[in-house]
Amino acid sequence: MKKDDIGSRSLALHRKSRGKIGTAVRVDCGTKDGLSLAYTPGVAAVCDEVKVHPDSAYDLTLKWNSVAVVSDGTRVLGLGNIGPLAAIPVMEGKAALFKSYGAIDAWPICLSCHSIEEIVAAVKAIAPVFGGINLEDIESPKCFEVEARLKKELDIPVFHDDQHGTAVVVLAGIINSIKLAGKKKESAKIVVAGAGAAGTAIAKLLVQEGFKHILVCDSKGILSASDSALSGVKKELAQLTNKQGATGTLSDAVKGADAFIGTSAPNILSDRDVAGMAAKPIIFALSNPNPEISPELAKKGGAFVYGTARSDLPNQVNNVLGFPGIFRGALLVRARQITEKMKLAAAHALAEAIKESDVSQSKVLPDPFEKQVVSSIALAVAKQAMDERVARLKLTDNEMKDELKRLKLM
Repeated sequence: MKKDDIGSRSLALHRKSRGKIGTAVRVDCGTKDGLSLAYTPGVAAVCDEVKVHPDSAYDLTLKWNSVAVVSDGTRVLGLGNIGPLAAIPVMEGKAALFKSYGAIDAWPICLSCHSIEEIVAAVKAIAPVFGGINLEDIESPKCFEVEARLKKELDIPVFHDDQHGTAVVVLAGIINSIKLAGKKKESAKIVVAGAGAAGTAIAKLLVQEGFKHILVCDSKGILSASDSALSGVKKELAQLTNKQGATGTLSDAVKGADAFIGTSAPNILSDRDVAGMAAKPIIFALSNPNPEISPELAKKGGAFVYGTARSDLPNQVNNVLGFPGIFRGALLVRARQITEKMKLAAAHALAEAIKESDVSQSKVLPDPFEKQVVSSIALAVAKQAMDERVARLKLTDNEMKDELKRLKLM
């Protein structure tokens, strides 16, 4: 299907539906008794209860199942800085995915402020309504500071999906790809092209998982601690990875590499680069809509596994495989945060959502429409939250499964 055809059909869909989401009322407001219970005078008792026992808001209001999808519109998909108004369709779409896949009520919050202080203040001001905050499409490096501040200053999960959702799904795909290729994570050499939000989070999560040989490249080449021009996040990345102090171009970095993960720009990897990698090279070319290398060139270079962010090709690395289950698990036990170990638990649950016998070169990740994906991730994340004592609730496996069944996720 042609891109223009998809665009025209999407415009027609949105014009007809006038958006993708709305609200639903769970109680009776159409009778005298119903109105008195849902609103005045009955609601006063509910307000008093929450005032005295703040955590009861999770039992008495929408807070138990609500997520704010927050963006300032400065880094939207491949469109760039399009502003908050033009960002609404994407944030509304993200909210629709939360509901469709995770049974989570999510609201698009597109902010007309852009400084770190203003964004942090705005999110903190609306936070009481929500059980979690999903940051979306905020430009780098600003996004790192916004997330760090909010994680420190709020007691509900704050998750920048461009970073961590991408990293979780990539790690799951790498786990299965490495295993399929008969390689070991301790010896596998991985190159990450792109030192923005996604590339940074991917590299950090790979390190957390135990991968020891990682190089990160930006547009100038390999990030090395010996480069005095590096600062901030890039300096931290260089110190965290590249233990041998390698320097050079992207082509230098991928020589002998087992896996390439691209989060940068189209057409930066050649078939000769792929041919110069280790046996059974793994290529995740995630620049969207045009990948770092086309499937034809990757195949010509001898790619063993090839994945992209596109839905029209095998091995789609799509964040919808991650964030619905991650937030569902966090909300299930009313977590105060989403920790690094919770992300690792999510990645392993996603990798294991495919039977080992079903993993193949064209299927290293499950399909987003496979129902067990969200429930498997949710259970793993919730258990890890309880183990780390960042959960407000302590539930048994059966209690969690019963809730997931009630939400029609199992």
